[in-house]
Amino acid sequence: MNLFLRNNIKIIGDVGPTVILSHGFGCDQTMWRYLTPKLAKDYTLVLYDLVGSGQSDLTMYSYEKYNELDGYAEDLLEIIGEVSPDAPVIFIGHSVSASIGLLASVAHPDKFLCQIMVSPSPCFTNDADYTGGFSKADINELCETIDSNYLGWSSNMAPAIMGAPTQPELGEELSNSFCRTDPDIAQHFARVTFLADHRALLPQCHTPTLILQCTDDFIAPCSVGEFMQATLPQSTLTLIDNVGHCPHMSAPQACYEAIDSYLNNTIVSARSAHDT
Repeated sequence: MNLFLRNNIKIIGDVGPTVILSHGFGCDQTMWRYLTPKLAKDYTLVLYDLVGSGQSDLTMYSYEKYNELDGYAEDLLEIIGEVSPDAPVIFIGHSVSASIGLLASVAHPDKFLCQIMVSPSPCFTNDADYTGGFSKADINELCETIDSNYLGWSSNMAPAIMGAPTQPELGEELSNSFCRTDPDIAQHFARVTFLADHRALLPQCHTPTLILQCTDDFIAPCSVGEFMQATLPQSTLTLIDNVGHCPHMSAPQACYEAIDSYLNNTIVSARSAHDT
């Protein structure tokens, strides 16, 4: 098995620590293009597509392996072993990939210098005092709509997910990305994504973590970021004044500045803690 072909791995630059970037549901690695030129000045960047997305090898998609996000976490750890076998990495994960990073960092904390979660949500469903943003009925309806009319759901929901009211072309781009995804895989991955609940893992993660949340994101509201900050032992919460779920696209400068500031303040102490 060739990991580079399986996950369409691309490496940019050859300076500084290794940063691995992982995209969200229905997306691919091209969604990071507004951040990569800035990050590449100081870091070696590794971009990849989740199996079943983008230009990954679709023949490698296993409904059994990827019936939980653990399958993607296994892939991530394999990629780290290939591209940075001797040094821990910085992981940047958007949305569902933040949960993938969580799983991987709990399983093998030695592989991670720190992680940055962009618009994360460990659980999308409201539960008692936890406000995830959706009722169980909402999630069931969402999954049923994706099953029955994925292309229609993509066209209607992508602009709302993207937000960016002054940049409608980004909503159109996200819609096109959704529509390029194999419908059967998308339907399966949607259930795995939106029905997951990884809240219990948060206290087990001792990897230094930056949580980046938008001030107005109906997919991952501020209440989720606040819950994660209160539950993750070594976490920092930064709010980006932005509408939508994809600040790396709709507010890339603010997103970069938050990431850059965090890494500048954290990377030395993270290295020191890892070495000890």
